[in-house]
Parts: sequence; C-alpha cells; structure tokens
Amino acid sequence: MKSAFRRVSRVGSLTGGTKWYLSDDCLLAAKRVMYAVEYRRFYLRDLESVVVWRSGLWLWRLIVPAVLLAALGVSLWLWVNSTAGEIFTGIALAWVLLELALGPTARARICTTGATVDLPLVKRTRRAEKVLAKIDAAVRATRAIEQPSVPATVPSPAEPNVQMLSGTSATASVAAATQTNAS
Repeated sequence: MKSAFRRVSRVGSLTGGTKWYLSDDCLLAAKRVMYAVEYRRFYLRDLESVVVWRSGLWLWRLIVPAVLLAALGVSLWLWVNSTAGEIFTGIALAWVLLELALGPTARARICTTGATVDLPLVKRTRRAEKVLAKIDAAVRATRAIEQPSVPATVPSPAEPNVQMLSGTSATASVAAATQTNAS
C-alpha cells in the first residue's frame, strides 16, 4: 500500500531532527528529539507563507572550527611534529572548502491563519528553491480544487431579479428594467 505522505525534506541535528512530509491537503513536520516525536500539521488551504532565509550562523560555523583547527595545526607544527601540524592545518583548509561548497545554512518560518512557527525546513539555502517549489505546487493544486467554478452567466448587480410580476411575462419585465437602467 502506498502512503499518502511523501517526504519532501529532512533536516538532521545531534539530538534528532525534523522530517517534512507532503500530502494532498497538508504539510506535516515530524520533529524528533531523542526518543520523542512531535508532529505538526499545516493544512495547505491555511498556509499564508513559507519563508526561508540565510542564517547568520553559517559564518560562525565556517570560521570558528577552521580557526581552532588551524591554530592547533600551527602549534603542533612548531612544538611537536610538522606532520601532525600539516594534518590539522589540512583539516582546517578542508573544513573551509567544504562549508563554502555546501553554501549558507538556512532558517525557515511557516505562517498559517492561526499560527507562526519557526522550524527548519531545509539545512542549506541552495536546496530551498526545490522544496518550496514542491510546496507551492501542492498549495496551488489544493486551492484550484477548492475554488468553485464560475457560472457562465453572472447577473450584474444593476439588473433586477427575474420573477413574475403581477401577470406580466418575465421577458417584458426584464426589457422594461433594462430600458429604465439605460436612461
């Protein structure tokens, strides 16, 4: 049996993470912290916005480990062994290159008609466009289904309601009403 939910995104962390699932009518966040799972359901018809932006933490994530590893590498090179220093300096350089290749980390906010929730939707901003496109397509499909079809002929507000008026025919009363509206 095929599940109605399909996984859209996954953001891991040391203590758990958040998995995002999309169905025909809702967006589901399964946030796991250690052994507990908390589910949040966002109905697509109630979504007002899903915003993803670049986190300021990604620079700290890039700089702090690189500086610490490079300092350790230089100190090992000078006082202990040049090979150990080269290894830690190489690790620092690899860390910087990896973080630059992966790009900035992201934060997200989901606004519905009743609540605003900050939950991680994607880990990096380069993946955000793909995930947001899937959510946008699902929202558009849901809202297209919910909108009633527009009738072919819509009476204008100036036209009177077509009813039988004291023995006269409906066409005569409509013709008389259009003549009085025209003048």
